[in-house]
Amino acid sequence: MQNDTFTLGGKEFSSRFILGSGKYSLDLIKAAVENAGAEIITLAVRRTNTKATENILDYIPDHVTLLPNTSGARDAKEAVRIARMAREIGCGDFVKIEIMKDSKYLLPDNAETIKATQILAEEGFVVLPYMYPDLNVARELQNAGAAAVMPLASPIGSNKGLATKEFIQILIDEIDLPIIVDAGIGKPSQACEAMEMGAAAIMSNTAIATAKDIPAMAGAFKSAIEAGRAAYLAGLGRVLERGASASDPLTGFLRD
Repeated sequence: MQNDTFTLGGKEFSSRFILGSGKYSLDLIKAAVENAGAEIITLAVRRTNTKATENILDYIPDHVTLLPNTSGARDAKEAVRIARMAREIGCGDFVKIEIMKDSKYLLPDNAETIKATQILAEEGFVVLPYMYPDLNVARELQNAGAAAVMPLASPIGSNKGLATKEFIQILIDEIDLPIIVDAGIGKPSQACEAMEMGAAAIMSNTAIATAKDIPAMAGAFKSAIEAGRAAYLAGLGRVLERGASASDPLTGFLRD
């Protein structure tokens, strides 16, 4: 797996772990880079405010790609404005579109996300839209110029795992873009399972940020993601619909 990379916006990445930094802490960023090998880290544009006591940009290593998100946007117009602002202050051309009108469940507004994706892709952004897994929406995002799609596994911050597993698998099977599983992954085993399904990468924040030992959990996620990817490439064994199949031939018993 030495050359097993994936590409976003013409840039090649070897790590398939992306850190969401919503629960920002220096320990979290340090662990994600050093223990999990993260090469992409998200950030909310408001965290780059130079008047703040801490600027997250000061703590992200130069070799790590910044993925500013449009957290707080309630429609496409607001998301586009935030993305443009992020590029102006030096965060680059990558952007994660997050548009949520609902403050209780934080579910993405797929329709507004498609609108923002098209506008920003036409302006040269590398657009990674966060979306509720829906095949028709994913196809529209692809047609709008998305560089990848980021379906939620379960509600943001819930750590409930792959609640939308069947729908994510449809996207993996049908969409010719990297599928980055985002939101709700709570355990390394869940990240492994998503990678076994054929996901291109995993984004996580809460599972690591709320762990008792952040560096150890970051390392566990790295190992799980790598194991899941290796299993996917190896080709998982068949699953029987019913009955059993002996591992050894049922001949040659002592009585025969």
